[in-house]
Amino acid sequence: MYQIVKKKELNPTVTQMDVLAPFVAKKAEPGQFIILRVDECGERIPLTVADFDREKGTVTIIFQIVGGTTERLNHLSEGDCIHDFVGPLGEPSHTDGLKKVAVVGGGVGCAIAYPVAKKLHAAGAEVHSIVGFRNRDLIILEEEFRAVSDVYQLMTDDGSCGKKGLVTDALKELIEAGNRYDEVIAIGPVVMMKFVSLLTKQYGIKTVVSMNPIMIDGTGMCGCCRVTVDGKMRFACVDGPDFDGHAVDFDELLKRSSTYREFETREREEACNLFRKEVR
Repeated sequence: MYQIVKKKELNPTVTQMDVLAPFVAKKAEPGQFIILRVDECGERIPLTVADFDREKGTVTIIFQIVGGTTERLNHLSEGDCIHDFVGPLGEPSHTDGLKKVAVVGGGVGCAIAYPVAKKLHAAGAEVHSIVGFRNRDLIILEEEFRAVSDVYQLMTDDGSCGKKGLVTDALKELIEAGNRYDEVIAIGPVVMMKFVSLLTKQYGIKTVVSMNPIMIDGTGMCGCCRVTVDGKMRFACVDGPDFDGHAVDFDELLKRSSTYREFETREREEACNLFRKEVR
């Protein structure tokens, strides 16, 4: 059992938790993920390691409430325990040798982008962070990003905070201003990563994207997390989650990622109804 030592609401649909998991914290690196079960009858879901504290033995996870499991997880409080918390899984993000990098995060994907930006900053790289949200109410990790970024550009769809527009608008502006990036790292909604990759391909800038497809076992045996990269089948849980953004078949991924959307919504509604009955 893994105790929740801290819980914080980042926005109405996104929650941050620090979980006591010393063996995971000891080996975790940016880019890796864990798989958890809320209780012994729960489903397995992957969540990226948003941060870690090796001394305290804690791992930070940030999740969006979209389905039944995340709804159940969000109903846990500080002091409660998560049944399973397995990791770290996947390959760490490769940052060695990078001197100037643009880190692009979209929505809750910023929770994955932040530890990468933090690691690059600690290594002495020049970090330009571009983050995008639909509106000011959904912004997360603003102070954290500012602390590890030489340039921080906040974009919102409606212009309610930062600049109005898309992350690709800001990235294009920075590139055309003369910035020469060793690499662009894009993490967020699949459609966002697709258009970031299309943009950087025009300028010949190496681009890495982080895949978060459907996962079950996290060991490559089930095959659910398969993605097509450079015409070959790869598994995000063991080969990734980071891949060459110019080689990913985003159209295929977009179709697969929407497969269980209706099921997730139904499961969340059922979980909400169950908790309402318990309150009564």
